[in-house]
Amino acid sequence: QVQLVESGGGLVQAGGSLRLSCVASGGTFSSYAMGWFRQAPGKEREFVAAISRSGGTTYYVDSLKGRFTISRDNAKNTVYLQMNSLKSEDTAIYYCAAVTAAPARVVVIQNEYEYWGQGTQVTVSS
Repeated sequence: QVQLVESGGGLVQAGGSLRLSCVASGGTFSSYAMGWFRQAPGKEREFVAAISRSGGTTYYVDSLKGRFTISRDNAKNTVYLQMNSLKSEDTAIYYCAAVTAAPARVVVIQNEYEYWGQGTQVTVSS
């Protein structure tokens, strides 16, 4: 029912910034908790950030706090991931995900998400 399309990936130099977008269709965006995940070559997919339905609550993996910011614009059915001070180890395919959730809930376990995008490649050069 829900389709998610990521965009904004590309090649950037270390220390640079990038802003990813994920547009949702086919559902009621404001009813979904949203999250960002990433998968680097040869590694398992890992949690990056999550945001509640209204955007009032966010949660980040400890190692990325201060560099990455998740936000959403429910009027545009879009969730964003602002990435600053990028490092080579940030290179990965980045996925957004959605799940119906109670108000104010942040979902951090990837198995709880129902819908996934196709991913967008982020490559950080040294």
